Amino acid sequence: MASGSKKVIYAALAGNGLIAITKFGAATVTGSSAMFSEGIHSLVDTGNQGLLLFGMHRSKKPADKKHPFGYASEIYFWAFVVAILIFAVGAGVSIYEGIQKVIHPHEISDPMINYIVLGLAMVFEGVAWWIAYKEFATRKGKRSIFQAVQDSKDPTVFTVLFEDTAAMLGLAVAFVGIYFSQSLNLPWLDGAASIVIGIILAGTAMLLAYETMGLLIGEAADPQVVETIETLVADIPTVTHLNEIRTLHRGPDDILLALSLDFDDEMKVGEVEDAIYSLELSIKEHFPVVKRLFIEVQNAEHHALEVKKAREG
Repeated sequence: MASGSKKVIYAALAGNGLIAITKFGAATVTGSSAMFSEGIHSLVDTGNQGLLLFGMHRSKKPADKKHPFGYASEIYFWAFVVAILIFAVGAGVSIYEGIQKVIHPHEISDPMINYIVLGLAMVFEGVAWWIAYKEFATRKGKRSIFQAVQDSKDPTVFTVLFEDTAAMLGLAVAFVGIYFSQSLNLPWLDGAASIVIGIILAGTAMLLAYETMGLLIGEAADPQVVETIETLVADIPTVTHLNEIRTLHRGPDDILLALSLDFDDEMKVGEVEDAIYSLELSIKEHFPVVKRLFIEVQNAEHHALEVKKAREG
């Protein structure tokens, strides 16, 4: 999974870096506000891919005394930072630049340069988008795109996919704005296009922030994972009751699992230990992403009382 995520990010990083340089060059020559906003957009995306790679690197750090469960959740933090940067820098600068152009309009010189740059950018962005979509499609299965995003525990792929989608929409808006600004001799339309690009970026940022916020707070494992674990527990004849099962994704490939089980009262301590060890091996064989597993042995009635007290207090 990690290698697929990196492939997507590297493809986007290379494409956005080249596109940003080209867009800024065209904006400098032609004075297009929409093209300048697109340059800011690509520059922010390039920095975002760098942050995602940094987050992936940090998330691989081994556990230590200060962080006994490891650093896997750092990728969620950096994905949230990416959403903030898209909103604050990308959307903010684009809207500000567009407002300035609407208030103080000026004609675009050499618009053909803008068309050529936009055409090349669409090709580069299209390739990056396709790579990101193929990686995302392998994970979403039969689910809808929005359902797959909601269920996804790896923010790197859907972040790049959303960024590239916003980039494609921004390029189309920039093309329309520049074209009608020239053909209708209404320079302020170029600024209006820049404002629309900013709104697109703001919407993308808010969507990404919402999705990554859930991951930061802590989301449970996929329901199918939980159901399989419940089945594995039920297959152990000495377990009389599954009191509770809790899962927490600390990273895309890092699940913390806690179980509360009631065993047959006639079992000896050694037999309980053997049963727990067997269950642990079975769970980790089915789901290697379960990095931490805690099993509590507790009488079912006692557990019910504790749950009742927690709800009342």
